[in-house]
Amino acid sequence: MNHHDILVVGAGPAGLAAAHAAGAHGAQVGIVDDNPLAGGQIWRGGPSQQDDPRAQRMWADLQAASNVSFLPQTRVLYAPCAGQLQVQTPSSSATLSYRQLILATGARERLLPFPGWTLPGVTGAGGLQALAKGGYPLRGKRVVVAGSGPLLLAVAATLRARGAEIVAIVEQAALPALARFAAGLPATPAKLAQALQLVGQLRGIPYLRDSYVRSAHGDGTLQSIQLQRGDARELETLQCDYLACGYGLLPNVELAQALGCATSSHNGQTSVTVDTWQQTSIADIYCAGEGTGIGGVDLALAEGHIAGLAASGHVTASHAAFAERTRWRKFASRLERAFALRPELRELAGDDTIVCRCEDVCHGELRTHGSWRSAKLQTRCGMGPCQGRICGGATEVLYGWRPDAVRMPISPARISTLID
Repeated sequence: MNHHDILVVGAGPAGLAAAHAAGAHGAQVGIVDDNPLAGGQIWRGGPSQQDDPRAQRMWADLQAASNVSFLPQTRVLYAPCAGQLQVQTPSSSATLSYRQLILATGARERLLPFPGWTLPGVTGAGGLQALAKGGYPLRGKRVVVAGSGPLLLAVAATLRARGAEIVAIVEQAALPALARFAAGLPATPAKLAQALQLVGQLRGIPYLRDSYVRSAHGDGTLQSIQLQRGDARELETLQCDYLACGYGLLPNVELAQALGCATSSHNGQTSVTVDTWQQTSIADIYCAGEGTGIGGVDLALAEGHIAGLAASGHVTASHAAFAERTRWRKFASRLERAFALRPELRELAGDDTIVCRCEDVCHGELRTHGSWRSAKLQTRCGMGPCQGRICGGATEVLYGWRPDAVRMPISPARISTLID
C-alpha cells in the first residue's frame, strides 16, 4: 500500500498548485492523474510545454522535490474505506492511503442535444481543440465553432493555428450581455490582454452574436448546419466539415459525491461545497479548482494554493491568497452572468433526437419522466459507459434533473482489479 501525507487527485492547475504549496512545507505528496502527462485540459501536453511561466515554474519545482511523486495514467475507481483510494493503471492496480485528500478533478464540456448532433464531424468545442493539440489533422478543413463562452475564442485560435479554416464563431449570448462583460475586463488586466491577443489572432473570422445552432445535416457525415440568428424568421445555412459545439463547462464531482462530500446546484451546475480553506463537508478532504464551480485557471491556482497550505497544516499562511481568490471569484460571477444559457436551447431537441448517446435514448422517451432515477429505471438513460457524464449535464438543463447517486466504481474497471 502506498501512503501519502497528502494525496492530490488531478494534475491540472489546481492540483499542481495544491501539491506545490503542500510539498514546499515538507509533506509527502502524491499526485494522481489518469492522463500520461500532467497539466489537465488547460495545460494539455505538459506544464513544461506551456507559454504560461507559472506552469513551467511549478512543474520544475515539483520535479525537483524529493517528497513529491507523480502517478500518471492512474485512474481512481472507488474508496475501499476512509483514508484509502483504489486505483488502476494500464497494467496493474493499487491501494493508495492518505492523511489528507485534495480533489482537483477539473471539469468537462456541457453538450446539449439538437437534431444531427450525433453525426460524425460534430464534436465538443474543447474536444476538437484537444484533438488538434494531440495532432489530429485539420489543415484545410472548414470548421464552425459554436456554443457559448470565451472558450470558443481559444478553441478557434488553436484550430486556426493548426491550419483549419474557421467559417464562423457562433455565440448564443446577445450583444448587451457581451458588452457588459467586455466593459468589466479592465478590472482583470491579464484577461483583457488575453482577450486582445485572441481578437488579433481571430481577425477576419465572423463572430455571430445572439446566434445558435438549430440542426446539423449530412449524408453519413457532417456537411452543413443551420443557424438561428437572433429573431430572424429564416434560418442561415453554413457549409462545414466540422462543428465544434460546447455550452460551457461542468464540474467533475463524481468522486467527491462518492466520498460523501456535500454538493449544491446552481444554474444547472452541480459543484462541491467548500469552506474558507477549501475543505469539504468531510473532514480531511479538500476540493479546489473547477470542482467547486467554473472559474478558470487563475481561480483554480488560487484555490489550489489555499487547499495545499490548509491540508498541510499551514492555515495562517493561506490567508495571503484569499484576496486573489476573491478577485477571480468575482470574475467567474461576471462570466456566468454574461454567458447564461438562453431558454431557446432547451427547445432544440425533437422527440427523435438522441439525448443519451450510450444507450440511444431519445428526448421523446425522457421528457415524460419526472426524475433522473425514474428515467434510469425505465429507459437506461445514464447507465452506459459514460455513466451519465454527457447526458447528465444535458438532462439537468432540459428537465431540471440532478443525478442523486454515484455508482461504484466511478470509472470503468478491469475484473482483475476488482478481484485484487
